[in-house]
Amino acid sequence: MTIAVIQFGGSNCDRDSVQALESMGLDAELVWHEDGLPEDTTGIMLPGGFSYGDYLRAGAMAARSPIMAAVREAAADGTPVLGVCNGAQIGCESSLTPGAFTTNESARFQCEHVHLRVENADTPWTSQYEDGEVIELPIAHGEGRYEITDDRLDELEAGNRILFKYCDADGEVTPEANPNGSKHAVAGVTGESDHVAVMMPHPERASLEDLGRTDGQPVLSGFAE
Repeated sequence: MTIAVIQFGGSNCDRDSVQALESMGLDAELVWHEDGLPEDTTGIMLPGGFSYGDYLRAGAMAARSPIMAAVREAAADGTPVLGVCNGAQIGCESSLTPGAFTTNESARFQCEHVHLRVENADTPWTSQYEDGEVIELPIAHGEGRYEITDDRLDELEAGNRILFKYCDADGEVTPEANPNGSKHAVAGVTGESDHVAVMMPHPERASLEDLGRTDGQPVLSGFAE
């Protein structure tokens, strides 16, 4: 069992992700994007960072790396895939998940802790939470505003494909609690199947006691489902 944490030029949360996964007893391996997926890959994580300096669009160049064809094939075969922050941007740019992440409404880099409400606890990434549970995770992004057409968003809502929404500490979804202006306060979504997901907040940065919070551990445990 190996969770492949894929490194692109500009990735900077790759080692953090490996440490968080290994602290939970999961086998994880850094995989340079030019080397391809290991034969024993049982999960794939697209970590945060600034792949290729966010040129063109955040995640756009990494999405065209040859390894992403292998990632899409693995996802189609049932391999769990999780994209976080820049990895979420790559996931959308690769059509693993719908929509796109674009410039924050503030036009500034946002680095802070936010509250999230669990919208669907019936996925591998959220099964250890309760529906409506409020958790706290950090964000660190300049292009985290989730955008999608209204019709497509209605489909995601109807299909229970929204993982998290930004909210206040009481679980209320308000404009003030939405740090980047994401449509309908969406913070994470699944692909056609719920073993594929992307999210803008960082679960790996809230997965160790030394970091002060472990709210993100249940997300990463989805690799063990």
